[in-house]
Amino acid sequence: MKKANTPPVSKSVIVPPVKPVEQIRVTRPAANKDKMVTHLFDKENYKWMALGLVVIAIGFLLMAGGKSSNPNVFQDKDVYSFRRITIAPILIIAGFIIEIFAIMRRPAAKDIA
Repeated sequence: MKKANTPPVSKSVIVPPVKPVEQIRVTRPAANKDKMVTHLFDKENYKWMALGLVVIAIGFLLMAGGKSSNPNVFQDKDVYSFRRITIAPILIIAGFIIEIFAIMRRPAAKDIA
């Protein structure tokens, strides 16, 4: 029987000595002393977020209501009032824009002295 074409195996392979597990240490790069750990949002961002939530809540409160004294009669002036179809949606959209601004706003960089 003929052997397949395999490369010849060298018998003089040098194997480096293996250290026991107790002697292996994981080394990490030294921490950069110039880097400062900062929070994602600062106090100013949270103030803007709170303002945005208040504006959205006011918009929804202005849109609410419309209870009629007589449920059998449709009163279009209550449902389609300027406050409900114009002012309230504008306030809600403005509140969402304030929220986007609050999230995207970059906190001021502070130097550690």
